[in-house]
Amino acid sequence: MVPARLFSASPRPLGRCALLVQALRPPAAARLLSASRPCCDQRQDAPRKKVLSEKKQKKHFVDCRRVLVRGGHGGNGVSCFHSEPRKEFGGPDGGDGGSGGHVILRADRQVKSLASVLSRYQGVDGEHGGRKNCFGRGGSVLYVRVPVGTLVKEREEVVADLAAAGDEYVAALGGAGGKGNRFFLANDNRAPVTCTPGQPGQERVLFLELKMVAHAGLVGFPNAGKSSLLRAISNARPAVAAYPFTTLKPHVGIVHFEDHQQVAVADIPGLVRGAHRNRGLGCAFLRHIERCAMLLFVLDLSVPEPWAQLADLRAELEQYAQGLSQRPHAVIANKIDLPQARARLPVLQARLGHAAIGLSASTGENLEELLQRLQQLYSRHVAAPPGLRW
Repeated sequence: MVPARLFSASPRPLGRCALLVQALRPPAAARLLSASRPCCDQRQDAPRKKVLSEKKQKKHFVDCRRVLVRGGHGGNGVSCFHSEPRKEFGGPDGGDGGSGGHVILRADRQVKSLASVLSRYQGVDGEHGGRKNCFGRGGSVLYVRVPVGTLVKEREEVVADLAAAGDEYVAALGGAGGKGNRFFLANDNRAPVTCTPGQPGQERVLFLELKMVAHAGLVGFPNAGKSSLLRAISNARPAVAAYPFTTLKPHVGIVHFEDHQQVAVADIPGLVRGAHRNRGLGCAFLRHIERCAMLLFVLDLSVPEPWAQLADLRAELEQYAQGLSQRPHAVIANKIDLPQARARLPVLQARLGHAAIGLSASTGENLEELLQRLQQLYSRHVAAPPGLRW
């Protein structure tokens, strides 16, 4: 038999040291939790992509994006009948479901690239219908902000050109809401029980392509001084260094004139021979020249034959898009601050048969002639009929 003292309910009196140890000892539940805590610390959440702020997104220039868009699902209709005391045959009172929300692309000047555009967008679903002939609320429209000059393509076909601020394009339609049994009430059917579900939203795969919108584009080979020239005539601050391919994304600067005219000039990253075959930076930046109404060919006078650069640049533009090299243009001979370059300026002007503007972007020499020529080209562009503009 088990001794009775083991079942004694009266505890043995404890000494002072035993009481102190028992007071400092954590309870059993706390000990169990503390023992299992390291296991909880070892379990970590799955890594997620860090969300970039708007300021950091501007540093990551993206001009192509594949987007999956879905419209909102329509709400379901309801089949129910009116129930009220002393009104036995109230009739059907099921309401219709709300329509799903559309997904709309909107051109915004505050957005500079497609870096902030996500790869998937889902429209807001419509609410279901309710009793007492209550209709469901329709889903709100989801607006996606894109840069001005965004082309929207679907299976290599251009479906929209958002060339101006505020232009909109419905990328995906929301689904229609379902019908409640109140909708099917008729003289020959006084108690319908039929109701229809909501329709799914439209689903499309779109390709967004950004083409910079500027009046004039600086076109030249790497290290010709295009970024330095843009810094000299505007407040834009592209990177400048003594090695080629310093500019890896287009920059747009605004040139201000005295009569409150503002001309946007784009610094296109340097082209190389064979760029139309996607060599170098390739066609990724040739597309930005298509939006420019005027071209500014920047030649490097420090090379032995600067006139050959102009022929190569025109050939690349013509092979990429026919007629692109025939737009109104001006030829700029840069780096005349170098002694050997200043000696080649008369030879260049004689070979081209027209005046080439010799200047120095680093020292600011003869920039006034370039600004006058740019203003003349812009005035002709504005005075031309809309059908004859580029």
